[in-house]
Amino acid sequence: MTQIDLDDIANKVLEVLNSNGTDIVKGSSLNSPRAVGDAVQEFLAGDNGLATILKDLCIQVDNDFTRRSMEDLAFKSGQGNYYAIDVKTHNLNTAFNMPNLISVKRLAQFYKRSDNNYFCILIVSYVVESGRIIYKECHFKPIEAFNWDCLTFGALGWGQIQIANANILNFHDGKDINRRDWMIKMCDMLQFFYDEEIGKIVERKTWFQEAKTYWKNK
Repeated sequence: MTQIDLDDIANKVLEVLNSNGTDIVKGSSLNSPRAVGDAVQEFLAGDNGLATILKDLCIQVDNDFTRRSMEDLAFKSGQGNYYAIDVKTHNLNTAFNMPNLISVKRLAQFYKRSDNNYFCILIVSYVVESGRIIYKECHFKPIEAFNWDCLTFGALGWGQIQIANANILNFHDGKDINRRDWMIKMCDMLQFFYDEEIGKIVERKTWFQEAKTYWKNK
């Protein structure tokens, strides 16, 4: 398990956002999850965001990543661990959200590269009240802290790990987090997922073969 208390950082993020980030989005943009998400990420990447919260815990905070990068923010701890952070926001007034987290291949490569690498999800849940953002919850966890019963796969590329429903999050307790077992479970579940995708492709091929036959005989 990580040597930095990520739950404590999550609490501080929530405190800082409610103190200084309630008006980072205004007007009609408050109804746009993307606008709120981009603003929260930009705020946390700024001088008064994660860098201030982590000033006594890490060597450096990086925020210069492209949209195609797996991390939005990152930092290195004094113990030599690298934390790649995917920032997610969730409007609690919405009934259902299914955010993508990371490509299964990217995660496997990232974790194979070093045991000191951590891919973390920073989820900020909020509501909009009286034209302001009120931040209700913040979770900051390595991906292997997520129980598989709240995750699923999306059929993009090699497969994308997704949160099945952002309203329902289940985590392992700190003492129960085991990256090896979690990654083995991912590989097992991917075999079932790929088999299902193969079945779908066979069904589609058959359907269009019948369509081709129809047009040839027309």
